Amino acid sequence: MIAQIVGEGQPLVVIHGFGVDHRIMLPLEDALDESGWQRIYIDLPWAAGNADVDVSSAEQVAQGALDDIHEYLGDRSFAVIGNSFGGMIARYVAHELRDRVLGLATLAGVFEPTHEARILPRRQVVREDPSVLALAGQVRNDYEELTVVQSEATLEAFTRYALPGLRSVNQTILDRVAAEYALSVEPEIAHPAPFEAPSLHLFGRQDHVTGYEDGWKLRDHYVRGTYAVLDAAGHNAHLERPDLTAALVKDWLARTSASAM
Repeated sequence: MIAQIVGEGQPLVVIHGFGVDHRIMLPLEDALDESGWQRIYIDLPWAAGNADVDVSSAEQVAQGALDDIHEYLGDRSFAVIGNSFGGMIARYVAHELRDRVLGLATLAGVFEPTHEARILPRRQVVREDPSVLALAGQVRNDYEELTVVQSEATLEAFTRYALPGLRSVNQTILDRVAAEYALSVEPEIAHPAPFEAPSLHLFGRQDHVTGYEDGWKLRDHYVRGTYAVLDAAGHNAHLERPDLTAALVKDWLARTSASAM
Protein backbone atom coordinates (compact mmCIF):
# COMPACT_ATOMS: atom_id res chain seq x y z
CA MET A 1 0.00 0.00 0.00
CA ILE A 2 1.25 3.47 -0.84
CA ALA A 3 1.27 5.21 2.53
CA GLN A 4 2.47 8.71 1.69
CA ILE A 5 3.54 10.77 -1.32
CA VAL A 6 5.67 13.85 -0.71
CA GLY A 7 6.98 16.50 -3.09
CA GLU A 8 7.26 16.66 -6.82
CA GLY A 9 9.81 15.59 -9.40
CA GLN A 10 11.28 12.30 -10.53
CA PRO A 11 9.74 9.42 -8.53
CA LEU A 12 11.67 7.77 -5.71
CA VAL A 13 10.09 4.66 -4.20
CA VAL A 14 10.93 4.24 -0.49
CA ILE A 15 10.58 0.81 1.16
CA HIS A 16 10.89 0.18 4.90
CA GLY A 17 12.11 -2.86 6.79
CA PHE A 18 10.68 -5.85 8.64
CA GLY A 19 8.26 -5.26 11.51
CA VAL A 20 8.10 -1.47 11.13
CA ASP A 21 6.33 0.87 8.71
CA HIS A 22 7.23 3.74 6.38
CA ARG A 23 7.88 6.11 9.28
CA ILE A 24 11.29 4.48 9.87
CA MET A 25 12.38 6.15 6.61
CA LEU A 26 11.12 9.66 7.39
CA PRO A 27 14.43 10.81 8.94
CA LEU A 28 15.71 10.95 5.35
CA GLU A 29 13.09 13.50 4.35
CA ASP A 30 15.35 16.57 4.52
CA ALA A 31 17.98 14.94 2.32
CA LEU A 32 15.39 13.66 -0.14
CA ASP A 33 13.55 16.97 -0.29
CA GLU A 34 16.75 18.88 -1.05
CA SER A 35 17.45 16.47 -3.90
CA GLY A 36 14.23 17.32 -5.73
CA TRP A 37 12.64 13.87 -5.95
CA GLN A 38 9.02 12.90 -5.32
CA ARG A 39 9.00 10.40 -2.47
CA ILE A 40 6.56 7.50 -2.69
CA TYR A 41 6.51 5.71 0.66
CA ILE A 42 5.23 2.14 0.61
CA ASP A 43 3.80 0.37 3.65
CA LEU A 44 4.45 -3.37 3.49
CA PRO A 45 1.60 -5.79 4.34
CA TRP A 46 2.05 -5.97 8.13
CA ALA A 47 1.77 -2.19 8.58
CA ALA A 48 -1.37 -0.88 10.28
CA GLY A 49 -4.12 0.02 7.84
CA ASN A 50 -3.34 -2.70 5.33
CA ALA A 51 -6.03 -5.30 4.68
CA ASP A 52 -4.94 -8.89 5.29
CA VAL A 53 -4.78 -10.28 1.76
CA ASP A 54 -3.16 -13.53 2.88
CA VAL A 55 0.41 -12.53 2.08
CA SER A 56 2.62 -15.31 3.41
CA SER A 57 6.10 -14.97 1.87
CA ALA A 58 8.80 -12.49 0.93
CA GLU A 59 8.10 -13.32 -2.71
CA GLN A 60 4.50 -12.16 -2.30
CA VAL A 61 5.63 -9.02 -0.48
CA ALA A 62 7.97 -8.23 -3.38
CA GLN A 63 5.26 -8.83 -5.94
CA GLY A 64 2.93 -6.58 -3.96
CA ALA A 65 5.51 -3.80 -4.08
CA LEU A 66 5.71 -4.23 -7.86
CA ASP A 67 1.93 -4.01 -8.07
CA ASP A 68 1.90 -0.78 -6.04
CA ILE A 69 4.56 0.71 -8.29
CA HIS A 70 2.71 -0.28 -11.46
CA GLU A 71 -0.54 1.11 -10.08
CA TYR A 72 0.89 4.53 -9.21
CA LEU A 73 3.69 5.02 -11.73
CA GLY A 74 2.57 3.07 -14.77
CA ASP A 75 5.53 3.00 -17.14
CA ARG A 76 7.41 5.95 -15.61
CA SER A 77 11.05 5.59 -14.64
CA PHE A 78 12.00 5.83 -10.96
CA ALA A 79 14.67 5.21 -8.35
CA VAL A 80 14.22 2.94 -5.34
CA ILE A 81 15.67 2.88 -1.82
CA GLY A 82 15.08 0.21 0.82
CA ASN A 83 16.05 -0.38 4.43
CA SER A 84 16.85 -3.83 5.92
CA PHE A 85 14.24 -6.31 4.57
CA GLY A 86 13.09 -3.43 2.38
CA GLY A 87 16.58 -3.41 0.87
CA MET A 88 16.01 -6.96 -0.33
CA ILE A 89 12.65 -5.94 -1.78
CA ALA A 90 14.24 -2.89 -3.42
CA ARG A 91 16.85 -5.13 -5.07
CA TYR A 92 14.05 -7.34 -6.39
CA VAL A 93 12.19 -4.33 -7.79
CA ALA A 94 15.35 -2.86 -9.32
CA HIS A 95 16.17 -6.07 -11.17
CA GLU A 96 12.65 -6.99 -12.25
CA LEU A 97 12.11 -3.48 -13.66
CA ARG A 98 15.71 -2.78 -14.59
CA ASP A 99 14.84 -0.94 -17.81
CA ARG A 100 12.87 1.63 -15.78
CA VAL A 101 14.99 1.87 -12.63
CA LEU A 102 17.28 4.90 -12.54
CA GLY A 103 19.11 3.95 -9.35
CA LEU A 104 19.07 1.66 -6.31
CA ALA A 105 20.03 2.27 -2.67
CA THR A 106 20.06 -0.12 0.28
CA LEU A 107 20.48 0.92 3.91
CA ALA A 108 21.51 -1.93 6.23
CA GLY A 109 19.98 -4.15 3.56
CA VAL A 110 19.30 -7.86 3.80
CA PHE A 111 21.61 -9.65 1.36
CA GLU A 112 21.60 -13.06 3.05
CA PRO A 113 18.02 -14.01 4.01
CA THR A 114 18.98 -16.94 6.25
CA HIS A 115 20.08 -15.45 9.56
CA GLU A 116 22.26 -18.43 10.50
CA ALA A 117 24.18 -18.08 7.23
CA ARG A 118 25.00 -14.39 7.65
CA ILE A 119 28.51 -13.17 8.38
CA LEU A 120 27.96 -10.91 11.38
CA PRO A 121 30.14 -8.81 13.66
CA ARG A 122 29.95 -9.43 17.37
CA ARG A 123 27.33 -7.53 19.35
CA GLN A 124 28.98 -4.29 20.45
CA VAL A 125 27.63 -1.09 21.97
CA VAL A 126 29.99 1.71 20.98
CA ARG A 127 28.60 4.30 23.37
CA GLU A 128 26.82 3.29 26.57
CA ASP A 129 24.77 5.79 28.55
CA PRO A 130 22.80 4.44 31.53
CA SER A 131 20.96 7.76 31.88
CA VAL A 132 19.54 7.34 28.37
CA LEU A 133 18.45 3.78 29.12
CA ALA A 134 16.72 5.03 32.25
CA LEU A 135 15.06 7.76 30.21
CA ALA A 136 13.80 5.15 27.75
CA GLY A 137 11.50 3.69 30.40
CA GLN A 138 9.03 1.18 28.95
CA VAL A 139 10.64 1.25 25.49
CA ARG A 140 14.07 0.38 26.87
CA ASN A 141 14.13 -3.23 25.65
CA ASP A 142 13.11 -2.34 22.11
CA TYR A 143 15.56 0.56 22.00
CA GLU A 144 18.48 -1.31 23.57
CA GLU A 145 18.09 -4.38 21.34
CA LEU A 146 19.42 -2.67 18.19
CA THR A 147 21.06 0.54 19.34
CA VAL A 148 24.86 0.74 19.43
CA VAL A 149 25.06 4.49 20.14
CA GLN A 150 23.01 5.30 23.21
CA SER A 151 22.17 8.99 23.28
CA GLU A 152 19.17 11.24 23.71
CA ALA A 153 19.23 11.88 19.95
CA THR A 154 19.06 8.19 19.00
CA LEU A 155 16.39 7.55 21.64
CA GLU A 156 14.29 10.40 20.29
CA ALA A 157 14.73 9.15 16.71
CA PHE A 158 13.86 5.57 17.68
CA THR A 159 10.79 6.65 19.65
CA ARG A 160 9.55 8.94 16.89
CA TYR A 161 10.29 6.90 13.78
CA ALA A 162 10.71 3.21 14.66
CA LEU A 163 8.49 2.59 17.67
CA PRO A 164 5.12 3.53 16.11
CA GLY A 165 5.52 0.88 13.42
CA LEU A 166 6.77 -1.71 15.89
CA ARG A 167 3.78 -1.13 18.17
CA SER A 168 1.11 -1.20 15.44
CA VAL A 169 2.35 -4.19 13.43
CA ASN A 170 -0.01 -6.98 12.37
CA GLN A 171 1.83 -9.84 14.03
CA THR A 172 -0.13 -12.54 12.21
CA ILE A 173 1.04 -11.32 8.80
CA LEU A 174 4.57 -10.73 10.11
CA ASP A 175 4.80 -14.31 11.38
CA ARG A 176 3.63 -15.73 8.07
CA VAL A 177 6.22 -13.78 6.10
CA ALA A 178 8.94 -14.60 8.63
CA ALA A 179 8.35 -18.29 7.92
CA GLU A 180 9.05 -17.69 4.19
CA TYR A 181 11.57 -14.87 4.54
CA ALA A 182 13.68 -15.58 1.45
CA LEU A 183 12.94 -14.79 -2.17
CA SER A 184 12.66 -17.83 -4.40
CA VAL A 185 15.75 -16.66 -6.32
CA GLU A 186 18.09 -13.85 -5.32
CA PRO A 187 17.73 -10.89 -7.73
CA GLU A 188 21.37 -10.95 -8.79
CA ILE A 189 21.08 -14.63 -9.69
CA ALA A 190 17.78 -14.23 -11.53
CA HIS A 191 19.27 -11.29 -13.47
CA PRO A 192 23.03 -11.89 -13.50
CA ALA A 193 24.05 -9.11 -15.91
CA PRO A 194 25.88 -6.35 -13.98
CA PHE A 195 23.61 -3.65 -12.57
CA GLU A 196 24.77 -0.48 -14.30
CA ALA A 197 22.58 2.20 -12.72
CA PRO A 198 24.09 4.25 -9.86
CA SER A 199 23.71 2.48 -6.55
CA LEU A 200 24.48 2.99 -2.87
CA HIS A 201 24.93 0.23 -0.30
CA LEU A 202 25.31 1.57 3.22
CA PHE A 203 26.00 -0.65 6.21
CA GLY A 204 26.63 -0.32 9.94
CA ARG A 205 30.02 -1.56 11.13
CA GLN A 206 28.39 -2.81 14.33
CA ASP A 207 25.23 -4.17 12.65
CA HIS A 208 24.81 -7.58 14.28
CA VAL A 209 21.47 -8.17 12.50
CA THR A 210 22.38 -8.13 8.79
CA GLY A 211 26.08 -7.27 8.91
CA TYR A 212 27.96 -5.94 5.90
CA GLU A 213 30.10 -8.78 4.54
CA ASP A 214 27.26 -10.45 2.61
CA GLY A 215 26.46 -7.24 0.76
CA TRP A 216 30.11 -6.58 0.00
CA LYS A 217 30.30 -9.93 -1.82
CA LEU A 218 28.11 -8.48 -4.59
CA ARG A 219 30.31 -5.44 -5.26
CA ASP A 220 31.25 -6.65 -8.75
CA HIS A 221 27.58 -6.92 -9.72
CA TYR A 222 26.90 -3.27 -8.85
CA VAL A 223 29.42 -1.71 -11.17
CA ARG A 224 28.43 1.87 -10.26
CA GLY A 225 27.96 1.18 -6.59
CA THR A 226 29.20 3.23 -3.67
CA TYR A 227 29.82 0.94 -0.69
CA ALA A 228 30.06 2.48 2.78
CA VAL A 229 30.47 0.74 6.14
CA LEU A 230 29.87 3.30 8.89
CA ASP A 231 31.53 3.00 12.27
CA ALA A 232 29.36 3.77 15.31
CA ALA A 233 26.33 2.43 13.47
CA GLY A 234 24.22 -0.66 13.96
CA HIS A 235 21.16 -1.92 12.13
CA ASN A 236 19.49 1.49 12.44
CA ALA A 237 22.48 3.17 10.85
CA HIS A 238 20.48 6.05 9.42
CA LEU A 239 19.23 6.92 12.92
CA GLU A 240 22.69 6.74 14.50
CA ARG A 241 24.67 8.42 11.71
CA PRO A 242 22.03 10.70 10.15
CA ASP A 243 24.33 13.38 8.71
CA LEU A 244 26.68 10.96 6.95
CA THR A 245 23.76 8.86 5.73
CA ALA A 246 22.07 11.97 4.34
CA ALA A 247 25.26 13.02 2.55
CA LEU A 248 25.67 9.60 0.93
CA VAL A 249 22.00 9.45 -0.09
CA LYS A 250 22.20 12.92 -1.63
CA ASP A 251 25.34 11.91 -3.51
CA TRP A 252 23.58 8.81 -4.83
CA LEU A 253 20.58 10.83 -5.98
CA ALA A 254 22.85 13.37 -7.66
CA ARG A 255 24.63 10.57 -9.52
CA THR A 256 21.27 9.04 -10.42
CA SER A 257 19.92 12.36 -11.74
CA ALA A 258 23.03 12.95 -13.83
CA SER A 259 22.91 9.44 -15.26
CA ALA A 260 19.23 9.85 -16.22
CA MET A 261 19.89 12.93 -18.36
